[in-house]
Order: sequence, then C-alpha cells, then structure tokens
Amino acid sequence: MNLKVTRQEALAYHEQGQPGKVALQATKSCARPRDLSLAYTPGVAEPVREIVRDPKSVFKYTGRGNLVAVISNGTAVLGMGDVGALASKPVMEGKAVLFKRLADINAYDIELDVRDPEELVRVIKAMAPGFGGINLEDIKAPDCFVVEEALRNCVDIPVFHDDQHATAVVVGAGLLNGLELVDKKIDEVRVVISGAGAAGLACAGFLLGLGVKKEHLLLCDIHGVLYEGRPGGLNEWQREFAQDTTLRTLEEALIGADVFVGLSVGGIVTQEMLKTMAARPIVFALANPDPEISYEEAYTARPDAVVATGRSDYPNQLNNALAFPYIFRGALDVRATRINEEMKQAAARSLAALAREEVPGTLCRLYGGDELSFGRDYIIPKVLDPRLLSWVASAVAEAAMASGVARLEVDPVEYRLDLESRFTRKHELHRKFLRRARAKMRTVVFPEGEVTSVVRAALQLQRDGLVKPILLGRPAMVADRLEKLGGEQELQVIDSSDSPDLRGYADMLFRLRQRKGLTRHEALQLMKMPTYFAAMMVRRGAADAMVSGVIHDAGQVLEQALQVIGTSPGIDRVAGMYIVLAKGHTFFFTDPVVNVDPTAEQLAGIAIEAATYVRERGIEPHIAMLSFSNFGSHRHPFAEKMRLAAELVKAQQPELIVDGEMQADTAVTPEILESNYPFSDLTGMANVLVFPDLEAASIALKLVQRLGDAEVSGPVFLGLAKPVYVTAPDAEAAEIIKTAIAAAANVRD
Repeated sequence: MNLKVTRQEALAYHEQGQPGKVALQATKSCARPRDLSLAYTPGVAEPVREIVRDPKSVFKYTGRGNLVAVISNGTAVLGMGDVGALASKPVMEGKAVLFKRLADINAYDIELDVRDPEELVRVIKAMAPGFGGINLEDIKAPDCFVVEEALRNCVDIPVFHDDQHATAVVVGAGLLNGLELVDKKIDEVRVVISGAGAAGLACAGFLLGLGVKKEHLLLCDIHGVLYEGRPGGLNEWQREFAQDTTLRTLEEALIGADVFVGLSVGGIVTQEMLKTMAARPIVFALANPDPEISYEEAYTARPDAVVATGRSDYPNQLNNALAFPYIFRGALDVRATRINEEMKQAAARSLAALAREEVPGTLCRLYGGDELSFGRDYIIPKVLDPRLLSWVASAVAEAAMASGVARLEVDPVEYRLDLESRFTRKHELHRKFLRRARAKMRTVVFPEGEVTSVVRAALQLQRDGLVKPILLGRPAMVADRLEKLGGEQELQVIDSSDSPDLRGYADMLFRLRQRKGLTRHEALQLMKMPTYFAAMMVRRGAADAMVSGVIHDAGQVLEQALQVIGTSPGIDRVAGMYIVLAKGHTFFFTDPVVNVDPTAEQLAGIAIEAATYVRERGIEPHIAMLSFSNFGSHRHPFAEKMRLAAELVKAQQPELIVDGEMQADTAVTPEILESNYPFSDLTGMANVLVFPDLEAASIALKLVQRLGDAEVSGPVFLGLAKPVYVTAPDAEAAEIIKTAIAAAANVRD
C-alpha cells in the first residue's frame, strides 16, 4: 500500500474546502427561539448557578470533561525545530484531529507566542479551568520539563507532554514485543539512545521503569555519549543518565549493543555501525521524516534485526498517535488528577499485548490487504486499529483507579464495552443488555466453536462474567485455538458428533419431524451438525440461547432453529427485526428478513411480538403500520391491509400505542401528526415501524443505512420459543461478544 505523499498533495489537502483541519460543531439544537433561550439567556444562568453551588457539576453541564487543550509555543516542531507559534498551528490542528478521530475527544489547538517557561506556565494555568486535560506539544527541551512539572503541581487535571511520554510509551511497547521476538530479557539487554532531548530523556526514564538496568543504558546527543564529567556540562535532566564510561561516540556505544533507539536526526547511523551490534539487534530509527538509518539499509546490514521507524510507509511505525489519544481518553473518563507512571506503563503493556492478538480482516484490508500477524514486520498495532480505544483507554483507566489518582470509579467491563461502541449511538441499548446479562449469567452455546474469533469472544465473555459459553467443536481444535490465543481459562467444549447426548437429541428430533419425512438415520446425521445440536441444547434447557452466523448462513440457522425449537405459544410464524439508530433515536424495523407478503393478521402478530421485545428492553413501544396512504387518503387493498392490521393489534392488545395506516414521514415526524392528524392514537415519534412486506422493509433498511448514515444491528428473530441470534458473516470477536450479550439479555425467565 503506497502511503507516500508529495508536497503538492499535502498542501492541497490542507487548503481544499474550508482551510485547515478542524471546525466547531454545536451539540445542541439552536434552530428555534426557545432553543436559543435555553442555550444562552436566560436558560444558561441555571447551570452557572449549579456550578457555583457545586463545582464538580461543571462536568455535568458543560463539555469540560471531554475537552483537551493542545498547546505549543512552536519551539521544537517535528524535526524542523523552532518555527514559532504561528507555523506550529498545522501540527496542533493535526493533533486535535487525531484526538477526535481516534478517541472522540474534543480538542482546541492553542498556539502561544510565549518563550519564557515561567510565563508559559502562568498563561496555561490561567486557561486550565476551561479544560479537562492539557496536552503540551513541541516545546523545546529543557523548557518542556520545567513547564510540565510546574503545571502538574498547580492544576488538578492531567498534564501530558506528548513528545516525551507518548513517544516513550510506544517505544516501550515496541521494545517489549521486540525482545520477545529476539528472545532476550529486558534486564539483560544493552540499550543505546540517540537523542538527549525531551523524547530521548523520557524514553530513557520509561525504559528503566520497564526493567532496563541503568548501567546497561547509554544516552547520546550531538556531542556523543553522556558521561560523567563531560566538558561543557549537562543539564540536570541529562546528568541523571550520565554513565561512568570510557565510550565517547555513538559509533563506540553501538558496539555489542542489543537495542538502538534513535530520536535525533536522519542519517547518523551507518550499516557498518549496525554490523557491530549484538546478535539479533533491535533497531528503532525514529527520526522524522528521515530516520537515523533507512529501513532498507538497516535490514540489508542486519537481516537478523527487528527494525522500526516513525514512518507510515514501512512496517512497524512507532508513532505517538498510538498512545496519547487513548491515554487521555482513559484519564478523562475517570477524571484523573494526573497521568502517572502506572498509567503510562499500563498503556505500553496494553499496546504490546494487542499486537499479539489476531488482526481483524477489515483492518488488513484497510492497509492494502496484506495479512498482519505478530512478527518482525508487525510488533506494534496499526494507528487506525479501532481496537486501540478499548484496549489502551481501559487499561489506563484501571491503572488510574488502582493508583489512586481517579476521582470517578467505573466498572471495567462496562467501560470497555462502552469504548467499543464509542463511535456508535448504541451506548444505552448495549448498557441495558450488559446489565441484564451480568445479572442472570445465562448459558450461551456457540456452534462455530472452532473459529478463532468465537473462541476469543468466549474467553472474554467468561472472563468478564457475562455469560457461560459452551463451544461446539473438536476439543483438540479448540485447544489449539486456545493455545494460540494464550488463553489460560478452561472453556466447556462439546463435540456434537461424539457427545453422550447425541442419540437422545437425535431421537427428540425424529419425534419432532417424523411426520415431515425425516427418518431416524437422517435425524442422527443432522444432529451431528453443530447448528442442529446447539438448537437442541437450547430446546432441552442445556443452554439458554444460541449464537451463530460467523460461518453459517442466517437463513439456514433460522430454518434449523424452527425445526428444533419452534415458535412461542400462540405464534404461528417467526419474523425478523433490525434495530436502527438514526438521528439520535432508536427504531425497530420489521420485517425485512423472513415474511415476504404477510397478511393483516400476520402483521398484527409481528407488531405485537416486536412490541413485547421492545418493552422487555425498557422502551415504550409506539407502533406505526406503514403504507403509502395516511388514514384513508388512498383507497387501495395495500393500504387497507395495514389499516386492518392496526385494528387487530388494538383489539388483541388494547394497552399498546398503535395506529395506521400512515406514511413513513408521518410516523417519525410528530409535527405532521399534531398538525394534520390530531385524532391519531400515536403520540410523539413512532419507534416500532411495521412495513407492509419484506420488499418495502428491506429497501427502507438499506436506504437509511447507506444514505441516512444509520447504524443497523440484527437481525433479531421474533417469535422463536427461545433466543437464537445471528452475527454478520466473518464477524470479529467484539461483534460476537455484543451479540451474545444481547442473546443472553433476551432470555425470558
């Protein structure tokens, strides 16, 4: 995948459309006079009074808790040095974009034309009440040390110098994984760092915290090795790492070294210098845009090396964007007073652990389709890996709580699941499912138990105490998957073809289907299939719910579930339903899956089943029977069918709020109902939308998904006696987990 960009492309990107990369967006409606009265005067006075009464309520009534100031004086911008505050703005805007894009954190870039460190501290301190955190950026050393330390001591919000600490976290994560690949121990390796500025000094300190021995670490700057008594002197931060050594140059320092970390300037390391390093060296040449030694040159000189750069067009990009958005996300969400070493180490170890996980196919395709797996060309996650948010931020939040700097406690499991859906509008619904599942600890069977993503999901579900998973598959195959995943837990595994329950289940299937042409032998063969076996487990109560679909077709899963489990009492057919989140509202579309052309009677039954499902989730159903007609405006059999269906629902379930026939915009626009149809039984916006047939429902679902930017999940099968849920084909572990939680939450007592 070609990631190289030209100067012209970069300039055009920043210039096109609205100049720059960031803009402000209102989070509340201000379209009507009443909105303005609430947003500003007189309504704004009320939260002001509350904050005066209780300062902590500022997090409740304002955006402070999710707002970071990205601050620079432009004295050390990228590899360009002191370009000044004005020229630093594109970089600071870029940081703000990354905060929002990667971690859903609002960030303001603030460029200060202030050189004196003490004055810089005074200015930033004065701004602090407006922000939940402060990210210092591109401030030269040693000023950055002075500024950060002073601010940490005088404000009660996280202060973080990205160039120092995010770089150190990412280098630390890369080193942990690199050492695993070259089979070396962190307390035995010799480390050489080129660059004794902010990043180099921070990396040195951080690596000591990870386990590197101080006597094994040499720090170099433009003048060579930092050694005790060096002419010209060292600043107080450099003196901490000065060694009693006879080595004087970077070239000398690299002889026999196990690890090189370059945080200096391009082209200062030669192939001959690398050849003097120890066997299986680790080479992190991180100077940007030109590394200390190129990726190609490093590998040519040392084919046994693990090589990383700071560039995106080569493997192993050690970029601080892998750390700072997620460190702030975790810190903000627990309202940490500071970002401490425990939180940074948790971030590094989480990054390292994520790189050892199986990489989702969607991410591989995003990066050109190449397979990504832990090894010499993949020691660190990709910057656009969506899993970084839940992995790193949750690790940071837990470390903050454990180390005593958090002012807010969060449930680790719930928090991680919230992070996984941070960029969706499914928070509340998932939270409801989660709480129901945890309260009951249902047993969920997975017929695709040999699939790696399913095994991973089962491990996580069991570890978090959400469900009791049962995997169907060959024990040896499942054990192999577990070993590769590093799973330390025991999972219940059943081989459907060799189970003591096989013949009993087959006899039950035969009795159910003997008058539908099924023989005893055929029943036995079918029951060896994991999907049939899983459905029978659910029927017999050996499992509460079933989740499939990763490799099995949803239609087949439903057909088999109907043969084995059947429908609920009084229900003669199953229907499909999708959950649709659009414009900040939750809707339930039915039936875009199963019933091609249902009758009015069948539509009434579908509507009642959908309403039951919705009500069991703590949502009051408002049902609209949809048509091209509004309350008799068109006399046609199609419209009449929907009118009759509404009447049947009212007759069978008088307590339900239902009306129709009506057009789709009428159903979801309260103003239309209020002004044109005040007689309607439907008040407010409909949330259960019953379509006249599968064709209409499917078309509407696809249109709102693709053109309306709606989030769609499902299908949910209504009318089955017990829950059977399906995932999307090739679903990743995160989706399987959410589906299993929903299935467990849907089990009726």
